[in-house]
Amino acid sequence: MSVRETLDRALGETPDPDDALRAVVAALVDEGGCTWAGILFAEDGALVLGPEAGTPAPAHRQEVEILYQGARVAVLAADGAPDLSILTELAERLPLLCLVGWDTGGDTWEP
Repeated sequence: MSVRETLDRALGETPDPDDALRAVVAALVDEGGCTWAGILFAEDGALVLGPEAGTPAPAHRQEVEILYQGARVAVLAADGAPDLSILTELAERLPLLCLVGWDTGGDTWEP
């Protein structure tokens, strides 16, 4: 099974957003060639580490912003990621899941 298929399965079969995000970072490490993957939530102007898997190797880190309606809600980070296009595609699929961990400041939003 390819990493894209594994990620599709993690996102399609896991109804709980927190569990889905944990499955995504685990899949990036287990099948995506990453040594570490994590999601950092944007909170009060800072990035706060959420779900993560693997062993960090920051010298080889790639990061892709996760945007909701143009606002950064999180960052998908991966160490040793062999294919930035996978991270970019994945970041486009994660905004609604990341809103669970993002403080909307009282603003209402619709998925």
